[in-house]
This record gives sequence, C-alpha cells and structure tokens, in this order.
Amino acid sequence: MGAKQTANAGGDAVSQLARRVLVAFVATFLAARLLVLLIMLRVLPDLFIHVGGTHVHHLNFGILLLSGVGAWLLFARPGGRRLRIAADCYGVGLALTFDEFGMWLHLSERYWQRASFDAVVLIGGALLLLAAAPRWSQLRARHVVVAGILLIGGAAFALLQQERVRQFDARVRARLQRLEEQKPP
Repeated sequence: MGAKQTANAGGDAVSQLARRVLVAFVATFLAARLLVLLIMLRVLPDLFIHVGGTHVHHLNFGILLLSGVGAWLLFARPGGRRLRIAADCYGVGLALTFDEFGMWLHLSERYWQRASFDAVVLIGGALLLLAAAPRWSQLRARHVVVAGILLIGGAAFALLQQERVRQFDARVRARLQRLEEQKPP
C-alpha cells in the first residue's frame, strides 16, 4: 500500500469510527428521550432507578460508561472489532451524559431543559463534521469554501427561524414541565 493509500485508509478509519459514534449517540439520545416521555405519560411503568430514595439519573451511567471506555482505550488499546465496540459504547455514554446536560449545568432536577437539547445538537453536529470531513492532509481550499458556505447558510437559517423556535420551545417546554411535575407514582 502506497503512502497516499495509507493516509486515505487512516482517514476512512477515523470517519468510520466517527459514524459509529454518531449513530450510537443519536439512537441513544432518541431512545432515552422517548423512554422518559413514555414513563412521564404513564404509558410505561416507572423504570427509573432509585437508591435509598434518590433517583439515579441516566447521566451517571453515561459518565461510568465514558470512564470505562476511556480506561479501556488507554490501557487495553483495542483494535479491529473491539475498537468499533468502544466507539459504539462511547456514543451511548456521550448521549446518556449530554441528554441531561442542562441538569448538571444548572444543578437542577428539570429534565426538559433547552441546554440539554442544544448540547446534543452541537455534539451531533461536531460528530457529523468529523464523520464527513476529509483528513487534514487532504483538506483543500474548496473544502473550506463549502464548509464556510454551509456554516453561513445554517447560521442565516437559524437566525431567520429564531422567533419560531422560541415560540415552539416555550409552548412545548411548558407542557413537558407540567408532565415532569406529575411524577410517576
């Protein structure tokens, strides 16, 4: 394999791992949100874990998983299939932790916080860029131009939609917080 092919293979490996992390991250975030919503709507029984009367939030499991994956990557240095499993576990741990980002940022019991959603969107976007971006050695001016255009277009769209998003957020958040106040029996 030539030097150029080796560089491409390394870039592909990073992109593949980033895609695995992204898929695990998004799937876990959606599953966690759906499960919490179904529990709060009383469609599902209370599946929350309580220890001595204290609700153990799923961010704690995310932190444990991230710690375990970090230690595994540092000390065991897995490769191949085990590295792909580590990427999947990393995505799951990241989602469980940042799904409740607003709770640990504000030290609050409120689950439905905008800060959590914003953090998940930012992390998801960063993972998407990592999964789709070429390696630094392959980066060309056209890549930077396209990324700049996409960034400016996305920012313009976000600014144009800001008031609609604010209204939607206020309406939906109020309903979700009322649900949250009616804790499962």
